[in-house]
Amino acid sequence: MSSELKAMEPPKPSYDQEWVIQISRALEEDLQDINAEGLPVSIFSVPKTLISLKPDAYTPQLMALGPYHHQRPELCEMEHHKLTSAKRVQKNLQQIKFCHLVNHIAQSDSTVRACYHRFLEFDQETLALIFAIDASFLLEYLQTYSPEMEEGSLMRISSKMAHLIDYTRRKTAHHAILRDVIKLENQIPLFLLREVHSFYPGEDHDEVFATMLMGFCKDLLPTKYINYQRFREECFGRAHLLQLLYYMVAPKFQLVPDCSEQEKPKESEEIGSVAEEVEISASHEMEVELSPLVEEIAIPSVTQLHKIGVNFCPTKGGLESINFDESCDKFYLPIIHLDDNSEVVLRNLVAYKACVAPEMMVFTRYTELMNGIIDDEEDVRILREAGIILNRLKSDGEVATLWNGMTKSVRATKVPVLDKTIEGANTYYSESWKVRMNVTMKKYVFASWPCLTFLAANILILMSTLQAACSMYNCSKIFKSL
Repeated sequence: MSSELKAMEPPKPSYDQEWVIQISRALEEDLQDINAEGLPVSIFSVPKTLISLKPDAYTPQLMALGPYHHQRPELCEMEHHKLTSAKRVQKNLQQIKFCHLVNHIAQSDSTVRACYHRFLEFDQETLALIFAIDASFLLEYLQTYSPEMEEGSLMRISSKMAHLIDYTRRKTAHHAILRDVIKLENQIPLFLLREVHSFYPGEDHDEVFATMLMGFCKDLLPTKYINYQRFREECFGRAHLLQLLYYMVAPKFQLVPDCSEQEKPKESEEIGSVAEEVEISASHEMEVELSPLVEEIAIPSVTQLHKIGVNFCPTKGGLESINFDESCDKFYLPIIHLDDNSEVVLRNLVAYKACVAPEMMVFTRYTELMNGIIDDEEDVRILREAGIILNRLKSDGEVATLWNGMTKSVRATKVPVLDKTIEGANTYYSESWKVRMNVTMKKYVFASWPCLTFLAANILILMSTLQAACSMYNCSKIFKSL
């Protein structure tokens, strides 16, 4: 009987049939929306060369935002919390229903899809509902970064969400969400957040929204340096929160992409040979099969530079303030704050730029510089005592592990300001009299050590033989007679 019922069931569509249905549906949609023309893709999947080394740093651990990780079983627990936020938004919306907000988002369907690198299998209504709910939760979370939050001018956080969203930003769950919010694969378009926020009660929506974004960036920025005027001018032009954070931390440099990995300038070879000669490049284990991986740059460590008289000085600026001034023996670096969220932030900033513009890796070059000069906890201690690293991790050793674990799976990029600093540090170190003395000792003393050892051994054997002969023939009488 059961076999007969199964025979009567309509056959399930095959994978090929499902693909045809999805593609046909996509072609039927109005993909010629003028707003989507020329819109660059900004939300990517993290490259496998990065995600395979540290999956937790890139994959959402508590909640999904947007379509990439929607309905992952291990993230479903947060869905009812997001639904709670959506209900609160529905209650506070002015003269419209939540379904109207969903329909408004659906009208931008092609523009939203154009932001994503992957093909999104959800239909228009489902995708709009996902964004409406996720945006509701994210805005409730972001409003904790607004000064008005404490004054009560915004919607207060409900008691049901108090264990997750905390305007004091001290609770563990709040930071767990924060780490998921900033991950590349969890981004949702910023213009969409802005539109949803415009439906909220109150006035000056853009001013309030910009204040929220600024507070968010200020909390997460590792260098804590914000050009406030530039932020106001550019914040709404960014694609998503991670891109906004990137352009706050990485200024616009004049970049020279390295188009050929085989053609290397002679200067670099000379610097590399000197670095190898005095052993200034630490050798860290790297996964060879996950090429292309850029090896650690050749530059002395903090400890090595400090021993020859280099002083490390904090600057109040951003990455553009990095400089090595050999005239006064000073290495200038921006102040960087490191806490439990820092590794996720740093890695996803690198991942974002690796996807969107691998030839313009300004921030990655900075992480390579820090990786190069930090080998162990002693290097961290010197930078911490100099006021460059503000460490909120458990130990200096954790900071060293963080920097040494940063992956550079992008092709080399020349950033004039940073490369000049690296070259200056290498030249200064190689020309130091202490280093020259070490090189001389290694070349002429240590290299001759086997010969000296052989000569000393022969002299010892000769003297032993002479002593034995003297004991037999009474050499003292012979010498007296002479």
